Amino acid sequence: MSEWAPRRFYTEATVTEAEGGYGIALDGRRVMTPGKSPLVVPTRALAEAIAAEWAAQGEKIAPETMPFTRTANSAIEKVAPQRAAVADMLAEYGDSDLLCYRAVEPEPLVALQSERWDPMLAWAAEHLGAALEPRAGLMHAPQPAEALERLAARTHTLDHFRLAAFHDLVALTGSLVLGFAATDPAQDPEALWALSRLDETWQEETWGIDEEAREMSENKRRAFLHAHRFFAHCATD
Repeated sequence: MSEWAPRRFYTEATVTEAEGGYGIALDGRRVMTPGKSPLVVPTRALAEAIAAEWAAQGEKIAPETMPFTRTANSAIEKVAPQRAAVADMLAEYGDSDLLCYRAVEPEPLVALQSERWDPMLAWAAEHLGAALEPRAGLMHAPQPAEALERLAARTHTLDHFRLAAFHDLVALTGSLVLGFAATDPAQDPEALWALSRLDETWQEETWGIDEEAREMSENKRRAFLHAHRFFAHCATD
């Protein structure tokens, strides 16, 4: 049996003004989330990206090709009802940030981590007001309370749409610092992703490529870049 998929039932997908932002209409009928809430987003740019996904569908609707729609649904149905709890969870990454936990050997990897990651910790100290300290080894050591408080306060300023994207920026990299850096238009998201995969890249160059691991990494990279675009669309009207 062929896999069932809903058929396209509309001709045109358009952006409409709505209370609280912008909605999407299919032949004049507004799009709802799976839980039947109005799909209303904060900026026209984000609404246009979602409408473009609906417009691009063929005879059958393929949800896996609609990441903007999926993330917006998640923001409305999953993040909004527990925004503070999600922000708390993400802020906790600051105390175990990927960039702070360094190898003790071999020396080439130790040097590479310092060369590539130290500048990002310096960026966090300057731009986020949070001076995190690197650690040798994997044993947890608490970061300065003041730095964690500032990171948590900044995380809690994000609305539920930005927080939905920020969740993936942080969780996929394992770094609150890289997550915040990805929200800075001056930063290159591809370079940030490469920093998060520094250890894996070094292992590949040393021991060879694991094709399965490479495919998983590529899927995560695409998800990270989508989260970056979604966040940027939240800030562009």
